[in-house]
Amino acid sequence: MVIHESAEDYLESILIIQQQSGQVRSIDVVNKLGYSKPSVSIAMKKLRESGYITMAGDGNITLTESGMEIASRIYHRHRTITRLFELMGVSPEQAAIDACKVEHDLSEETFGRICAYVEERPV
Repeated sequence: MVIHESAEDYLESILIIQQQSGQVRSIDVVNKLGYSKPSVSIAMKKLRESGYITMAGDGNITLTESGMEIASRIYHRHRTITRLFELMGVSPEQAAIDACKVEHDLSEETFGRICAYVEERPV
């Protein structure tokens, strides 16, 4: 199934928030991404209808197995590309910003080569 970049960004953000605080609500996504409450509400509805998240009665958001798979893949790409840019001398802040711009569009072949390159370098 093809998933749009914006949905990948939402899923990745949910994963990051969950890792940081243990639970996720829509307002947490609003604060992380800087989008309006109505925009996030619409996105959460679409993600729920697509089977990527569930929402409890108290507003807690949980990634489904398919949502977690996508979020983990994108977050792994983000961290790896950020590390590549840092190895090239880009500041950590700018590296993270730029990684967000390219993490969705790289081919598997190119990303695989980036992984191999980054893994060969000491932390």
